[in-house]
Amino acid sequence: MNKERKSVMPLSQRHHMTIPWKDFIRNEDVPAKHASLQERTSIVGRVGILMLSCGTGAWRVRDAMNKIARSLNLTCSADIGLISIQYTCFHHERSYTQVLSIPNTGVNTDKLNILEQFVKDFDAKYARLTVAQVHAAIDKVQTRPKQYSPLVLGLAAGLACSGFIFLLGGGIPEMICSFLGAGLGNYVRALMGKRSMTTVAGIAVSVAVACLAYMVSFKIFEYNFQILAQHEAGYIGAMLFVIPGFPFITSMLDISKLDMRSGLERLAYAIMVTLIATLVGWLVATLVSFKPADFLPLGLSPLAVLLLRLPASFCGVYGFSIMFNSSQKMAITAGFIGAIANTLRLELVDLTAMPPAAAAFCGALVAGLIASVVNRYNGYPRISLTVPSIVIMVPGLYIYRAIYSIGNNQIGVGSLWLTKAVLIIMFLPLGLFVARALLDHEWRHFD
Repeated sequence: MNKERKSVMPLSQRHHMTIPWKDFIRNEDVPAKHASLQERTSIVGRVGILMLSCGTGAWRVRDAMNKIARSLNLTCSADIGLISIQYTCFHHERSYTQVLSIPNTGVNTDKLNILEQFVKDFDAKYARLTVAQVHAAIDKVQTRPKQYSPLVLGLAAGLACSGFIFLLGGGIPEMICSFLGAGLGNYVRALMGKRSMTTVAGIAVSVAVACLAYMVSFKIFEYNFQILAQHEAGYIGAMLFVIPGFPFITSMLDISKLDMRSGLERLAYAIMVTLIATLVGWLVATLVSFKPADFLPLGLSPLAVLLLRLPASFCGVYGFSIMFNSSQKMAITAGFIGAIANTLRLELVDLTAMPPAAAAFCGALVAGLIASVVNRYNGYPRISLTVPSIVIMVPGLYIYRAIYSIGNNQIGVGSLWLTKAVLIIMFLPLGLFVARALLDHEWRHFD
């Protein structure tokens, strides 16, 4: 089993033990291409488990492992899940099998970008190095620190959710309170993540903190500036930073490529995170008597709304990209893609008779097409651009209203909101799939 980051527990108590990769080295003078089967297999597996730890889907992990295996004159067969890989490498009549796992899942698009470049360059730059030198190069990637502190991640969440709440129809009071609530909530979640706190605890505590922070800031505004009580509806925006966009999207893409194990595990994880967040949000709202009412009209012209949706979408996507540990250039690129795609989606809903689910498909399709063109230009992983671009299209408001209504025994209303949410969630990855199939020869075929 593989340990991605250090644990606060002593070695004797760790559930996921660190693999001593250097112990696989038998001869430090032999190039990796000509090393033993066990040594070469260890390189294939280590690259695969690192790719998996970045949050990418099974298809991309398997593709990377296959490229490394071909460079090392091996044949690889892998069964990939959410946090584990079972794989076998073959060479002539011999085979070697390993089972690897990581302690938790997450998203790190910066490391993913570096790993994809490593895989592309492996045959030309690394295959003729010694096994020790290859592992040393992988060490640099694995130990690469995250780019942003908890404070920056909190600010990014605040920026994303304030943009998010405007796109949902909220005004300045909701945006300010959402910024404060989401910022503090994600700051707490980042601190808990650094201490290796379990996912369930991190989600529950951070959502509770975000909702309470929104409530306190709203009460301060209400008391000092006499804003209307209806602005309390924006508390939903304060908890949208926990939307599991990456696992939702990658689960559907994996299922579309018949990677059922990975797809279903990712879908189960995404549903778990969503349920925890919405249930905690519902509980806090019930305790403080907040209700997810409709937002007050902003009184803006259609042209003004269009012009404001562009920067709001950019801020939402840019903030989520920073939360995914994207570099500044990658986050800005994703922001521009999301600004175009999401604004198109919203305008289609407002100006035509197109249902929200169909508009979501069009928005995701446009995002996927633009990301494919950008990928050919600068090599950024498509998923690092597309998922942040469409994560603000995930109907977090619909999901929360569904759980809130069901929690208050309004089963019919809750089922209606849930149905709308599921339709949109299904069409988002479908749009990315079509875009990928149109522009990627490897993706639209199986072999």
